[in-house]
Amino acid sequence: MGQPVEMGKNVVIGNHVEFGENVIIGHNVIIYDGTKIGNNVVIHDNVVIGKQPMRAKNSALKELKVEPPAVIGDECTIGTNSIVYANAKLANGVFVADLATIRERVTIGKRTIIGRGVAIENDCTVGDYCKLETNAYITAYSELGDYVFIAPGVVTTNDNYMARSKERFEKFKGVVVKNGGRIGANVTVLPGKVIEEDGAVGAGSVVTKDVEARALVVGNPAKKLRDVPEEQLLKNQ
Repeated sequence: MGQPVEMGKNVVIGNHVEFGENVIIGHNVIIYDGTKIGNNVVIHDNVVIGKQPMRAKNSALKELKVEPPAVIGDECTIGTNSIVYANAKLANGVFVADLATIRERVTIGKRTIIGRGVAIENDCTVGDYCKLETNAYITAYSELGDYVFIAPGVVTTNDNYMARSKERFEKFKGVVVKNGGRIGANVTVLPGKVIEEDGAVGAGSVVTKDVEARALVVGNPAKKLRDVPEEQLLKNQ
C-alpha cells in the first residue's frame, strides 16, 4: 500500500489490492480482490470497484466467468455511488461523476469524462479525451474513438430484434463513433450504426443509417442537413 492512503469509515478492502501514492478513499467504499489503483486517485463515498458481473436465472446471457480485477490509473476521480466492475480499465486522469456505472471488459481512455448517471455496458471501448454527459447510455459492444462528445440523454442500442427470436444472439452489434464524432441531446442511435470522423448528430434525432465524415444530420430518421463548419472540425480545435 502506497503512502499516504487516507480512508473514511466502513471501508472494505479485499485481498491483494494494490494502491499507489496519495490515494483518498471516502466512507462506505468497497474495493474487491486484486484491484489495482494508481497514484493520486480520489474515490468518493459509497463507491464499489471490482464487482463481479451477475445474471438473472432466466437471462439470455451466457454463463458468466470470473473476470480479472479492475485497474484504475493515476489521477482518476470516481464519484459518489459509482460502480466500476471487474475487468474495467480506466486510464490516467479519467473523471467519473456520481452514480455512473462502468461494466466489465470496458476500457476508458486518458482524460475522459464520464458524467453523472452515465451507464457504459460490457465490452465497450471509449477513447481519450471524450466527454459523456449526464444520463447517456452506451450499449454493449460499442466503440467510441478519441475526442468523442456524447450529450445528455443519448441512447445507443444493439438489438434490432427487441429481445425476440434466437436470431438476435448472433447479430448483437453496438454503435461506433469515430474520432471527433458528436451526438446531441436525447438522440437515439440504432444498432450497428457508424458515425464517421467529425460526424455530428443534432439533438432529438434518430440515427437509422451511418453518418458520413464531417456531415451534420438531423431529424427522425436523421438526414444530412449540411457539412460540419470548418471551424468546428477536430483538427481546428
